[in-house]
Amino acid sequence: MAGTVIIFDFDKTIIDCDSDNWVIDELGATQLFEALLPSMPWNSLMDRMMMELHAQGKTIDDIAEVLKRAPLDRHVASAIKYAYALGCDLRIVSDANFFFIETILKHHGLIGCFTEINTNPSFIDDKGRLRIAPYHDFTKSSHGCPLCPPNMCKSKIVERIRAGEKKRVIYLGDGKGDYCPSLRLGEGDFVMPRKNYPLWDLIQNNPGLLRAEVHEWSNGEEQEKVLLHLISLSEFAVSNGTVDAAQLLPVDCKMNSMPAKPREPLPKFLPVPM
Repeated sequence: MAGTVIIFDFDKTIIDCDSDNWVIDELGATQLFEALLPSMPWNSLMDRMMMELHAQGKTIDDIAEVLKRAPLDRHVASAIKYAYALGCDLRIVSDANFFFIETILKHHGLIGCFTEINTNPSFIDDKGRLRIAPYHDFTKSSHGCPLCPPNMCKSKIVERIRAGEKKRVIYLGDGKGDYCPSLRLGEGDFVMPRKNYPLWDLIQNNPGLLRAEVHEWSNGEEQEKVLLHLISLSEFAVSNGTVDAAQLLPVDCKMNSMPAKPREPLPKFLPVPM
């Protein structure tokens, strides 16, 4: 099923929360975050908040321990392992940051399931602070998309992933930033918006704008059922049309390391060695 690409958003799609808000709230910095939010772009604010947390004595290990407690539904984990075992090409396109995503996926044994993680790069500076940079440096130029936040246009990433090849795409997301790539998908592709979240609302307002089929979900269990159903519809499915899920679901993703050099920014996307 190498011709099927499954693209996941991360926050409120793989995990059942916003990882930025989760860290800020759990480490007691919500009041400062909300005070600064009106005056700064979100991505820049998260970088500022990581420096503020460091000044308050919070360490990288403290942040990592909080991230490991972020809720991730077991059905979502099972669906990821199932799709990986079938040979689907799994990618992440997220406006979170690499350290947050990597920490959570490693904790749940899922990181090796993904070919690459497209997100805002992060690094640890010489003072031990986590720094977060924009995927697209909007201080130097604009990515030119009016629908997306200044630091990331997800449709441009999806276009690179497809790179002119005929691949069926299944796209899962919840937020406003997932609307632009959903509009760019075509017939034969699928969009899986989380019901009653911003992406779903935008689609419902004018469903005729999308060419891809829309299949909604509300929670981890529904996400698993819908995703497995869509995978089974793929023309690249197992030749006899049946797959023994009981055999595939327990398969662990390969735990390939994704090393990041301290004090050096990570690339905008990081391929996982196979």
